[in-house]
Amino acid sequence: MYDPAAFDPPPGIMMQVAPGVRRLLAPNPSPMTYRGTNTYVVGQGRVAVIDPGPDDLRHLAALEAGLAGEVISHILVTHAHLDHSPMARVLAARCGAPVLAFGAAAAGRSALMRRLVRTGGLGGGEGVDAAFRPDLCLPDGAVIDGAGWRLTAHHTPGHMANHLCFALGDTVFSGDHVMGWSTSLVSPPDGDLGAFMASCAGLRTLAPARLLAGHGAPVDDAVSRIDALIAHRTARSAQIIAALSDTPQSIACITTQVYADLTPPLIPAARRNVFAHLIDLVSKSQAQAMPDLSQSAHFKRWADL
Repeated sequence: MYDPAAFDPPPGIMMQVAPGVRRLLAPNPSPMTYRGTNTYVVGQGRVAVIDPGPDDLRHLAALEAGLAGEVISHILVTHAHLDHSPMARVLAARCGAPVLAFGAAAAGRSALMRRLVRTGGLGGGEGVDAAFRPDLCLPDGAVIDGAGWRLTAHHTPGHMANHLCFALGDTVFSGDHVMGWSTSLVSPPDGDLGAFMASCAGLRTLAPARLLAGHGAPVDDAVSRIDALIAHRTARSAQIIAALSDTPQSIACITTQVYADLTPPLIPAARRNVFAHLIDLVSKSQAQAMPDLSQSAHFKRWADL
C-alpha cells in the first residue's frame, strides 16, 4: 500500500529513480503540491527535462548544477499549472532547447467547457499559467526521440485540458493525472470530470508498470492505482446523487454533506471538485441545475430518477 509519509526527499538534490531517469524535487511544498513538484530528467549527456517546475531561482540553480556538463535537448511540460510550467521558458532561454507541450493553457477544452466559459459564471482558473506557450505542440501519440531514449505523448485531459502523460517504455510520467499520495484536483473549466474518467481508461490500456507522478513517490502498482481512482470518482458521483433532493441546494451545501471532515483550507478545492461532478451529472441528465449551470446555481435530483 502507498504510504505518503514515506516520501520525503530533500529538495534540490538530483536522485536516480529509474534506469536513465533522475528526479529533482522543487522547494514548493503545499497542501496542493505535497512535498513539492517533481522535475524529471530523462537520459544522460543529452537529456530531456520534464516539468521544469515553478518560477523559483533556487530550483533553476539546483537543476543546472545537477546537469553540469550535460546538454538539455528537450523541455517537456505535462500541463500549464504554475507549479509545473513557468520555469520552462526561463530554462529554454538559458539552454536553447525547445519547449514541447499539448498547447497553451486552454488547449484541449471540450465543447461543453468552452460553452460554459462563454456564458460566464464558471469561475476556476486556480493556479493556471495563462502565459504559457510551447514552441511545439504535441498531438496525442507524438513520439519524441532523444539520445538513447524515446518518449510517447498521450493526451490525458481531466485535471487540465492540455495535460499530457509521457510514456518511456512501460514507465509513464503521469504529471498530475494520476498520483499516489492524493487524488487529482478536477476544477472546471480547466478540469473536466468526463474527460478525466476517459483519460484514466485510456491510460489503463497502456498497462503501465510504473508511474512517475508530478508530486509524491513513484507508483509501482500503476494499474491498481488507476482502477482505484476510477472507483473513487464513481463512488463520489454516487454520493452526490444521493445528496440531491427535490429541493435545489447550493454547491456549498452539497459539499458539506459529501465531505464531512475536511479542514478549512481544503474546502474551496472540495467545492470545485463537487462542481466538476455536478457538471458531469447534468450533462448526463442525472442532475438538474437551477436556473442555469454555473457555480452559483442550485442543484436538484433529476426528475426521472
